[in-house]
Amino acid sequence: MVPPSGKKIFVLDTNVLLHDPNSILHFQEHDVVLPIVVIEEMDHFKKDPTEIGRNARTVSRMLDKLRASGTLSSGVPLAGGGTLKVDVVAHSLDLGILSADKNKADNQILACARELLHTCKERVVLVTKDTNLRIKADAIGVQAEDYTTDRVEMDELYTGHKSWEVDFAQVDQLYDGGLKPDPELHLEPNQFLTLVDKANPSHTALARFMAGEGILRPLRRMEAYPWGIKPRNREQQFALELLLDPAVQVVTLLGKAGTGKTLLAIAAGLQLVVDDEAYDKILVSRPVMPMGRDLGYLPGDISEKLRPYMQPIYDNLEFIVAANTEARRRSTMTAGQLEEAGYLAVEPLTYIRGRSIPKQYLVVDEAQNLTPHEVKTILTRAGDGTKVIFTGDPHQIDNPYVDASTNGLSFLAEHFKHLDISGHVTLQKGERSKLAELASNLL
Repeated sequence: MVPPSGKKIFVLDTNVLLHDPNSILHFQEHDVVLPIVVIEEMDHFKKDPTEIGRNARTVSRMLDKLRASGTLSSGVPLAGGGTLKVDVVAHSLDLGILSADKNKADNQILACARELLHTCKERVVLVTKDTNLRIKADAIGVQAEDYTTDRVEMDELYTGHKSWEVDFAQVDQLYDGGLKPDPELHLEPNQFLTLVDKANPSHTALARFMAGEGILRPLRRMEAYPWGIKPRNREQQFALELLLDPAVQVVTLLGKAGTGKTLLAIAAGLQLVVDDEAYDKILVSRPVMPMGRDLGYLPGDISEKLRPYMQPIYDNLEFIVAANTEARRRSTMTAGQLEEAGYLAVEPLTYIRGRSIPKQYLVVDEAQNLTPHEVKTILTRAGDGTKVIFTGDPHQIDNPYVDASTNGLSFLAEHFKHLDISGHVTLQKGERSKLAELASNLL
């Protein structure tokens, strides 16, 4: 199988297909090879009830459909101009003095790539999300790459805000009907700006880009303290501006531990549901993923089993209720009373597939543990009038199948930034405590 000049052969590992079942179609005019052991590994995952199993079944159906175009062992055409071939040869990885386990799938995939390399020279690339397999490939002279089609580089991730040096007169324009931004700023809808006075940098103003009007407007909720929660920095103020605006249907809040992401999201939700009645209910959910070693089976009914996983949500609720009581100088409903009254529900994400969620304020906490496909599943559950908020820290991931650049939260923030109905803020400053901030920055 010698490709024409300029074309490459990409040998795909099983984990690439399980991560993105459509990955076969993303190599444009180049050729794709699947070692037969990859198909065998797919068979092991096809009955898995999680997203991994769904992806395995999707790949199987896709390959079965492609059989109509020819014989997979000889190669079938792909839409981008390349071909797909299933390599059915039993390859053996001979490393000379070192012995390699011939029955290990990784070694068989690596052997297939090296055998193709002997024929096609430098035009063979092994694509795998397995770091160790990329290291082994490099050690025996096979070019290896990570699958980066849905990868978002963290240092290039959209933050949702930037600064702009202006004249004092431009600040006046901002508050007098709005200010037209410099086109070179390349602003996204609902992006925030800190206007800095050139003559006096200590004089600043906060603005939001209204894409529909093409102008900057001052923040409208500078004195809005939902349920007694007062923003402590400008990024929290930006977040509240998006959270309290029903026109913004999808909000992503990204930041390290202690920046107030979940607290702000829930406080704004209580304001919109209980006081403003803009939504019927707050639904707070998070992936059921323990940090470190799992404790095993937990006693009790479903609510008691879930309580340890959902305790951070209740901690935030108790803090908000206390702040609201102090702000209003009177007693307010407790977290339990809010649930009993139907204002609030705390649920795992496990059972969201197939549901329809209309006119609700949905908070998805710890969204960095979700895959892009899981984020898509959640958003497609949103019914009319529903607002969805995703919060998380891409540097605290417990899901072994995603990382800081491939998780659903980062993916959503980057891909939705061009939409009027979406807004994003990256929060930098920790406000939980001085100790928490020091630990986040130094450890």
